[in-house]
Formats: sequence, C-alpha cells, structure tokens
Amino acid sequence: MRHVYLVTHAEAQHHVDGVVGGWYDSELTARGHLQAGRIAEVLANRIGRRAVEVHSSDLRRASQTAECIARRFAVEVQTDARLRERSNGEADGRPQAWLAERRVPLPEYGDRLGHHDGPAGAETRLALVERLYPAFDDILARPVDHQIVVSHGSASSYLIAAWIGMPMMSTDRVFFPLASGSITTLLRNDTHHSHQVVALNETQHLAEL
Repeated sequence: MRHVYLVTHAEAQHHVDGVVGGWYDSELTARGHLQAGRIAEVLANRIGRRAVEVHSSDLRRASQTAECIARRFAVEVQTDARLRERSNGEADGRPQAWLAERRVPLPEYGDRLGHHDGPAGAETRLALVERLYPAFDDILARPVDHQIVVSHGSASSYLIAAWIGMPMMSTDRVFFPLASGSITTLLRNDTHHSHQVVALNETQHLAEL
C-alpha cells in the first residue's frame, strides 16, 4: 500500500513578523526547527526502516523542514518549485495589513479559480492547481511505498484534493485548513484501490513546543 505523508512546513519567520508568505523566502524560526525535529521523530516511528523518499518545495521554510526529516532517514531531499505556496506577487514579504487593504475579495460565485486577488504578479488559484497536480502525479509515479511531501498550507490542501481525484476545475471551493507543522496521512488501499485520508492536520506532536 502507498503511504504519503503531507507535511506543512514548521513555523517560519514571516509568521512571527506578520508579513505575507507566498513566495517570500523566509526561514524557520528556532521554534520551527524544534517542530521539524519533532515531525521527523513522529515519521521515523511510523515508517521505521522502510524505504522512503522526501520531496519538498524549494522555498527555505519547507526545504529546511524537509532536510531535518531527511537526515533522520539518511536520504536526500528532492526539491520541486512546483510544490511552492501560491504567489501573492508584489504583496509577498509585505505586512499582512498592506495586502488586506488591496485584496480583491474572492467572489462567492463565478470564476473563483481564475479570480485575481489584486496585487501585481499574484498567481490565480487555477495557476496553483495547474502546477501542483502534475507535480504530485510525478511523485506518485515513483515506485516507493512511503513518501513524505513537505509543502505549504494552501498548497497541501490542493494536494489532498488531487489525491482524492477531485478534478482541477472542481477545486474552486475545496479547502482543508492545515496548521504549520501538521502531518496529514494519505493511504492507497490496494484491495479496492481507494485513496484514503486516514489522518488530517495532526498537530499533537507540537504540544509544548
């Protein structure tokens, strides 16, 4: 059976500073490094000595989380820019209040995937899913039964949608709130070929950190 562990990167500096993330390349905080170590411990206990791959967004907050995990398994991180969070264009790295003043609200109906939030250079949600789905397909095509994918909150939400077979154009309303440092476990059951979400947004390993 295929096991995929989606990891949302640990606490990053932009969280603490209150600035927009997206493609702003912030690093993990000291607390974030501790969280990454705890994530690695949890996954090592679950996977044991089985062969595993670690895939990651190339942004530092994700790749630093992934590197901590990969060291535990003595493997290399395989980075892919397609696993990045959605870009907020010129808003990335600016205060959250700056973005809030300029954001064009997402409509309840209409072309929600193609909606542009306002900041110059920002990605639409359609552009996000159009790069995430093929990236995940490439990961799943590899002949390894245990894979760890480190990405970002919104991006990982769409990876879950891809896992359960939701067509790209049907993702305009789907969203799974995922906390920083969380683990979501996906399982392919080889008996009836189902794609299961067996644990969503696990965060108990972060207690007291």
